[in-house]
Amino acid sequence: MELLVYIPKQTPRINYIFRHICGRILGFKVKFTSKVEDFISFEGVKFSYAKKRLGNEVFIQKFGLLEELGINDLNFSMDLWEDVPCFFRVSSESDIPFDIFSASFYLVTRYEEYQPHVKNDVDSYPIEESLAYQHDFLRTPVVDVWAYKLKAILETKFQDIKFPQKKFKSQFLISVSKAFKHRHNGFVRFVGASLRDLFKLQLKSLFNRFKTMLRLQQDPYDVYDELISFAKKNRMQLDFYFQLSNYSRYTKGISYNKRIYHKLIKSMGDYGHLGLLPGFEALYNFEILKKEKKRWESIVNRSLSKTLIKNYHLNFPDAYLNFNKLEIDEDFSMGYQKNIGFRAGTCTSFQFYDLNLEQVSGLIVQPYILNSNVLKIVDTYEKIEELKELKSSIKAVNGQMNFLFENSDFAESGSKNAIFALMKEML
Repeated sequence: MELLVYIPKQTPRINYIFRHICGRILGFKVKFTSKVEDFISFEGVKFSYAKKRLGNEVFIQKFGLLEELGINDLNFSMDLWEDVPCFFRVSSESDIPFDIFSASFYLVTRYEEYQPHVKNDVDSYPIEESLAYQHDFLRTPVVDVWAYKLKAILETKFQDIKFPQKKFKSQFLISVSKAFKHRHNGFVRFVGASLRDLFKLQLKSLFNRFKTMLRLQQDPYDVYDELISFAKKNRMQLDFYFQLSNYSRYTKGISYNKRIYHKLIKSMGDYGHLGLLPGFEALYNFEILKKEKKRWESIVNRSLSKTLIKNYHLNFPDAYLNFNKLEIDEDFSMGYQKNIGFRAGTCTSFQFYDLNLEQVSGLIVQPYILNSNVLKIVDTYEKIEELKELKSSIKAVNGQMNFLFENSDFAESGSKNAIFALMKEML
């Protein structure tokens, strides 16, 4: 269905955010016009976005951010619109009391992350500096909520028009930075790890290491058959992301050259999508990233289309610029490692917009709601109740919930059973 928007002048920013809100979230095909007569004669769903109202149409007054270039200091205060936080207030002449499109652009492009800030040791951009954290709407997909409120206004005005619908979806991603805890790591590393356990008197760890190597028990991180069995039983898809970095201070997993590792990667591709888990060095060095991409493609025998960063800095926006340069289609790294919520204020995938060049890229950013690092410091069963409430609010806007786990999360039976319970509830 087509939606017509009157704008005095089109800009890349306007084109981008309108296609996210009206297209990706609400399902319309957006068309712009700067001719008043064309707007008036159009008989479908329409509204104007300008400084002044044309007549009795649905009118949203613009704040001005979408006509600017670059990153500027913005002075604004927070407000409430029907109990939902909002900002970039406009005059009472507007049918919405704030510029929904400028505010959405600010959040989705991560405008605030381009501004000067002190980086932390986990997410690069400290959550404490984010508008969503400071004003307590981190767990509300405000961009989608605003969009659905706009939809309600349009439905009141255009009662005979049938509005498109999309469906709620949940998705589970498994990162594999260390495919096996003890097995297949090589004799030298086995001896070194055993001596370290002995020196630190970690006798239980030493005992388990020997039992695993003597094949008296399964490797703790070899949980793949159980994951696939669980997924089949519950009719869900699991996607797997594998790391293929050189051994280093940050990478302690099995060698990317080992045939057993290649076999594992290929076998997981039978049950879900596969992607690359870039190593730490790859996030700061384009050539290393390019090399890891080639390794992945030579193993899987197809072009790499998906990436995920789970335990390292997102290194925004440089990582996305490099992913785009390598023609990667989707990335699932937009979120906070130790906090539940929406880093970009939306539960709908969006295209990466480079504010430095004012360009839309081909890279689709898939925001996640939960990184399993959150569950390492809290009771998982308690978080299930919180997430059930979140699920209801996301279903109300037909959004998507992405969850990031790693194979090591399922090594202990207690944490494994709790995560399985969480996954069932989130379907």
